[in-house]
Amino acid sequence: MRKVSMMLMLAGLLMAASCGNQTPNTDENATPNEQQQPVSQIEQVQQAPVQRVAFVPAESTPDFVNAAERSVDAVVHIMTKVVRQSNTYEDFFGALLGQIYGYPGQTRNNTMVAYGSGVVLTPDGYIVTNNHVVEGADEVEVTFNNKVKKTATIIGTDPTTDLALIKVDASDLEYLTFGDSDNVRIGEWVLAVGNPFNLTSTVTAGIVSAKARNLSILGEGTEVESFIQTDAAVNPGNSGGALVNTKGELVGINAAIASHTGSYEGYSFAIPSNIVRKVVDDLLLYGETQRGYLGIRYAELTEELAEKEGLENIEGVYVAEVTEGGAAKLAGLRNGDVITAINGKKVNTGTQMIESIRQYRPGDKLDVEVNRGGHHQHYELTLLNEAGNVDVVKKGDSFYNSEFGLMLQPISQNDMSRLGIKNGLKIVEIRQGRFMNSGVPVDFVITKVNGYDVNSKTELDNALKSKRSRRTTIEGVYPNGMMGTFYY
Repeated sequence: MRKVSMMLMLAGLLMAASCGNQTPNTDENATPNEQQQPVSQIEQVQQAPVQRVAFVPAESTPDFVNAAERSVDAVVHIMTKVVRQSNTYEDFFGALLGQIYGYPGQTRNNTMVAYGSGVVLTPDGYIVTNNHVVEGADEVEVTFNNKVKKTATIIGTDPTTDLALIKVDASDLEYLTFGDSDNVRIGEWVLAVGNPFNLTSTVTAGIVSAKARNLSILGEGTEVESFIQTDAAVNPGNSGGALVNTKGELVGINAAIASHTGSYEGYSFAIPSNIVRKVVDDLLLYGETQRGYLGIRYAELTEELAEKEGLENIEGVYVAEVTEGGAAKLAGLRNGDVITAINGKKVNTGTQMIESIRQYRPGDKLDVEVNRGGHHQHYELTLLNEAGNVDVVKKGDSFYNSEFGLMLQPISQNDMSRLGIKNGLKIVEIRQGRFMNSGVPVDFVITKVNGYDVNSKTELDNALKSKRSRRTTIEGVYPNGMMGTFYY
């Protein structure tokens, strides 16, 4: 823009000069040497600077058309409805008077409607979106680019990555294929495809501004945050939509914006496709996300820490402590090691390291490169799950909760009937943790956490994230049917 303005100004000056050549302007009080010279003489003394403009050949410019055409039919509009029963004074006494006087009590239902986007992954109707788009939904409706509407069912959710998998009954749908988000480069052109402000099939363009961004927006204790940052315009309604490269490959799921107003201000963030693909596979195969752990506490390597530890380079992730019985300890890693690469992929921040690990499951073997005292060594490490083994956790199976130190499993239909409850997680083993000396026995059934019904690992994780104070409230039933409430 600046070059164009300068050229326009220069053209204006030359035009004025040529006009001046027709009507010379002299100062009658000036001396002959001070009088304005003819334009021809000025041009001889002061020539205009030459402006060189580089023109990019048309064939070198990024082609967004094919990628956009391939994407719009595979990105859907999602509408969710959440029906919440109001507990107001009027509702209570309305129902009571209905029972006394024999007319139906009025129940006031508050229906909340939300909108978002989703990406079709298979021709038979599997669609990935954000967890926050469908969380708590009683009804999920999907609208395709051809205006066809279908009801969707929720297959599984993973709040720790803000991803969800839903399914519609369909065939021969347009869908997107996964690209490799590890190969996405800063400065690369990308398209954001979604439904901002309910404007269907909207495509915006930008570049990748940064990778492995941790925004700490998914809740306390969440470590799976490694966003691709772009400057493609993303607004409310884009959540769950596609981030694609110029080949039309899915490289991310749009999830968030950085904004003071709630609308786009130049920064948008997407979940990398390699994490999306792994979570989707887990939800399809097991109904739960399979998460592997290194078994370390780590710190970001800074200049001060590197100097303190006698490290020449500020490269890698510092191992502050290896956990007893953890994968790192069993593989031979030590306190003070610096992890520099995982499976050949360089890691320089904790976020990059977590992104690499979250692409694998418990039982998978990783090559971990470590800087120990200036010498680089390689260790073969087998990832373990949260319980410290390589068992696969399936929906409905027992699972371990490290915050409580409990092995839990969804309550059976027989136990629900016997205890007169509709949901719950039964304690099957008590390990080191909050419940160790609480007096709560094995077979105690946790029915609510922080006021939310719990019947699965996902629901428990959501409930623990929802607490509004430092105290966690747990409600449940003893094996003899007596109710109990605990605060931690």
